[in-house]
Amino acid sequence: MRRGMWMTACALVAGLAFPALALAAGGAASELVVVADTRVISSNIIKYFADLYNFNPLLFAVWAVVLTAAYGCFLGVIMDFIMSRTGLDLKTRKIVEH
Repeated sequence: MRRGMWMTACALVAGLAFPALALAAGGAASELVVVADTRVISSNIIKYFADLYNFNPLLFAVWAVVLTAAYGCFLGVIMDFIMSRTGLDLKTRKIVEH
C-alpha cells in the first residue's frame, strides 16, 4: 500500500515537472495574427463575413450579436409553434407558485 502511494506521488511529480524541462518549443509567440483564409471561398456571403472578420472586427462582432439574437428569436418562435401543435400551450399557463 505504501509503495503504491509513493509510486503514484512520483508519477504525479514527474508528470508535472517534465513538460517544464522540454525546451524544444522555443519562446512564446509575441505577434500572433489570426486571419480567415479567403482564397478558396466561393460564396459571396461567406466571403463578406470572412473579409469583415479580417478587416473590421468591431463590425463583425456587431453582426455576430445581431445574428445570434435573430437566430434565438427564430428558434423560439419555431419551438413555440411545435409545442402548441403537440398540445403544450405555454401562452395560457397559470402560475401556481405564487
